[in-house]
Amino acid sequence: MTTSVVVTGLGVVSPNGLGVQDYWAATRSGKSGIGRVTRFDPSQYPAKLAGEIPGFVAEDHLPGRLLPQTDRMTRLALVATDWALADAGVKPEELPEFDMGVVTASSSGGFEFGQGELQKLWSQGSQHVSAYQSFAWFYAVNSGQISIRNGMKGPSGVLVSDEAGGLDAVAQARRQIRKGTNLIVSGAVDASVCPWGWVAQLASGRLSGEEEPTRAYLPFDGDATGYVSGEGGAILIMEAAEAARARGAKIYGEIAGYGSTMDPKPGSEREPGLRKAIELALADAGVQPGDVDVVFADAAAVPELDRIEADAITAVFGPRGVPVTAPKTMTGRLYSGAAPLDLAAAFLAMEEGLIPPTVNITPSADYDLDLVVAQPRTAAVSTALVLARGYGGFNSAVVVRSVD
Repeated sequence: MTTSVVVTGLGVVSPNGLGVQDYWAATRSGKSGIGRVTRFDPSQYPAKLAGEIPGFVAEDHLPGRLLPQTDRMTRLALVATDWALADAGVKPEELPEFDMGVVTASSSGGFEFGQGELQKLWSQGSQHVSAYQSFAWFYAVNSGQISIRNGMKGPSGVLVSDEAGGLDAVAQARRQIRKGTNLIVSGAVDASVCPWGWVAQLASGRLSGEEEPTRAYLPFDGDATGYVSGEGGAILIMEAAEAARARGAKIYGEIAGYGSTMDPKPGSEREPGLRKAIELALADAGVQPGDVDVVFADAAAVPELDRIEADAITAVFGPRGVPVTAPKTMTGRLYSGAAPLDLAAAFLAMEEGLIPPTVNITPSADYDLDLVVAQPRTAAVSTALVLARGYGGFNSAVVVRSVD
């Protein structure tokens, strides 16, 4: 019998809310965290808006000895992990260290760390590691810091598949639990609001240059010109359902299905891979399209990519066949942290029976989607589909559902 894997704890760090309660209160009411970049002067760049996390003071949450060893992304991830463990009622020091692991994702977060190393190179010469080496090494630091801080010596890893990585990490965590590990910390937190990271993001050509926050990030809208970047994400505590029930844990829901694909080579005239990823996830979960109560969209806000996603959703569910939402319009796209935050929103939607809105947009009729806009929609939500796509052709889909 296949082990059911559930989520028992959530830790959220988001531009529109720190902690689960603040995040959900803001999201359900349509409160945005997008504004002009404050962490550096953006005036010389074509994109000037971001979803920044306000009010986060690392010294209030972490011991001083950790601060010189970490950057903003890692500090946010460590705090989100602390909150997720507390939410799950888990004290790592009371559990066998080899029965706990960490599987997270990373995408753009190493840029701030690498920029610091570059600055050291310029000021102090060759005694410091190269920026390229530091960036590659940083991908492992986030997961490693979580493992070290909490004494977790079980399976560990970092998935790197851009925005799809957060779902890929959760799927890998589910595999490790099914192999016998009792608890895995998963999800992702990403942060790259720094000059070097900004230049790298601009190179994709997908960032919006609009300077009015309410008009900058408009997925599935005829006025879409690209997305707004952001920082943050969510950490999830994942356990085998039987073990979670045995200790009396609160269960948010089950990671029921997963599918991933790669888009074909440009010019091949083959179909993009997102539809197949959705079908694989539904099949893995053993559910039919009619069982899905809401889709949390990837929401690229790039017309060509919005068309691909809308076509995939309507091909599987039919025209306007399922409610679709993109709460990331309130946070910006958080790279590997985006989809785990959508997973958290899906579980909270199940808990309250409320689909959060996609803010600021006027849906284009060309996409034929039942978009939840402006206001939240009351609905019984027991099964949700979360979609994510990464630069370079990555597609991932996860089905989550409530449990009795």
